[in-house]
Amino acid sequence: MTSIIDKAKATVGMSTKPAIKLTGQEVSPIGYGLMGLTWRANPPSQDQSFTAMKEALAQGSNFWNGGEIYGNASRNSLHLLQEYFTEYPGDAKKVVICIKGGCVYDGMKPDGSAENTRRSIQECIDILGKAGKKLDLWESARVDQETPIEITMRAAKEFVDAGKLGGISLSECSAKTIRRAAKEVKIDAVEVEFSLWATEIIDNGIAEACKELDIPIVAYSPLGRGFLTGQIKNPDDLEDSDIRKHMPRFSMENFPKNLELVKEVEKIAEKKGCTPGQVGISWILAKSGKDGLPTIIPIPGSTTVERVRENVGAIELSENNVKEIDSLLASIDIQGGRYGGHLATMEFSDSPPLRE
Repeated sequence: MTSIIDKAKATVGMSTKPAIKLTGQEVSPIGYGLMGLTWRANPPSQDQSFTAMKEALAQGSNFWNGGEIYGNASRNSLHLLQEYFTEYPGDAKKVVICIKGGCVYDGMKPDGSAENTRRSIQECIDILGKAGKKLDLWESARVDQETPIEITMRAAKEFVDAGKLGGISLSECSAKTIRRAAKEVKIDAVEVEFSLWATEIIDNGIAEACKELDIPIVAYSPLGRGFLTGQIKNPDDLEDSDIRKHMPRFSMENFPKNLELVKEVEKIAEKKGCTPGQVGISWILAKSGKDGLPTIIPIPGSTTVERVRENVGAIELSENNVKEIDSLLASIDIQGGRYGGHLATMEFSDSPPLRE
């Protein structure tokens, strides 16, 4: 049976592009984000999570992105994955796993020291290993302002050289930091936010650096944390415990202004006979590897079968469609930062200089 992923490749012309590979393994053009399965006030049940994960794989989405920071020390993506692969051991070799790590649980402070990097990677290896799953990619979740990126990369490289880790990824770092890290070890991916309302990487050098170094970009929050689906009409639609309540783009002041983008995307979706979210993900796929951009893999998060199917249901965007959307983005000024508070200080961070 032809999967929705295969159809997605055809509808946006991806069937003519080279296969996407991470750590030597072919991965789907649309990945699967695990954050919502463990990191929320009321996470879905294990049965619901397993059903969604199983459906993602059935639809061909075999690149899964989680984090040891998605939850707490006693339960996060790693524990959910361990349970899943224990239940479905045959899926372990079918899925390519990337885990964000390197933070201290108390306050989610980045700690890129050699000691904590080794702790984080070994912990990931140990938990997944209980279910017979190898850690394919370990990702430095944020840039530690006290530890040069070279120190972090050298510690991570030890595990790659020993055959215990498939590869290394970066996240939320500057173009300069990417280039410095790439001098120490092969960087297999860089995870950053990229969507219709978050195109900063096109202008801040990150996309350029990744293109130059042939590093795929993993696009988290490709649906603007749900905003671009059109299902959130007002900030009051969000529960008080929802982290989005504290993000500037969801504020009472900025929300109605940013909603103008959604309204325009809804018009395009109506013409195409699809959802606004499908337009957003299809636009990312259409931009992948074109217009000076590197390969881009969106990783929408889904907690239900219905949403999994929708998020991998890419639709055909003609060259004119893409130009129309690009013109739309150029005409709309998104209001508010991606993050608020101390998290805003960690966006696209420069690593401190190495002094040897």
